[in-house]
Amino acid sequence: MSLLVKAGKGREIADITPHSAGWQHVGFRAVRLAVGEQESWQDAGRECCLVVLTGKVAVQAGSLYWDSLGERSSVFDEQAPWAVYVPAGEPLTITALTPAEVALCSAPGQPGREVRLIAPASMQRSVRGKGANTRYVTDILPQTEPADGLLVVEVITPSGHSSSYPPHKHDLDNLPAESALEETYYHRIDPPQGFAFQRVYTDDRSLDESHAVENHDVMMVPRGYHPVCVPYGYQSYYLNVMAGPKRQWSFHNDPQHEWLLQLPD
Repeated sequence: MSLLVKAGKGREIADITPHSAGWQHVGFRAVRLAVGEQESWQDAGRECCLVVLTGKVAVQAGSLYWDSLGERSSVFDEQAPWAVYVPAGEPLTITALTPAEVALCSAPGQPGREVRLIAPASMQRSVRGKGANTRYVTDILPQTEPADGLLVVEVITPSGHSSSYPPHKHDLDNLPAESALEETYYHRIDPPQGFAFQRVYTDDRSLDESHAVENHDVMMVPRGYHPVCVPYGYQSYYLNVMAGPKRQWSFHNDPQHEWLLQLPD
């Protein structure tokens, strides 16, 4: 089975479950909603983080209601998204107030946590890397914020730059050196007719796949290193969902390429 999941052209863009991916933890669903359309979620054994990628939506989550969330017309806008954390067992209903695109990120969880709004102002935004490895990161649901298993982050990589680079992996349960986390990359490209490249490979090359990813495609990363390269003239956005047996992001760089960290600015 290919690690590349091509985008759907209709309402459903992507729907990746642990069963369809052949793994245990990460779920990812992205949908386009026309005005008035709804998307619902409820799972007794899984928590969810709703990310309002574009457009405006009303959200009912458990007993809480927000009549208008979302400010971005594009994921490339210079602002963080609105998000809502929904613990296992709580119902979620999203109603589009404008044409909207939303993502539902999920992982195994236990009932008992509180529904909460994650406002853009609460998200840490940072610059990672240097030179042509510079990219811009927004922590939506980091390990410093409460959840059972989910980690959610979005990254913008400029034209001609590399990202998730030097190549790193997180597939061994060997904390504090490395954690075992499955991951999805939901890709967006600007302008939308463009593409980026992503490779997923292991040290022994028992897994080694490279793909040209197009707008709205998803790459699944069950294990291994997973760098992204963006051609000149296009910029890349991706939404990462990670989860595993322990909720901690600790990664291991590919030793063959770690020397890149010593290059001058």
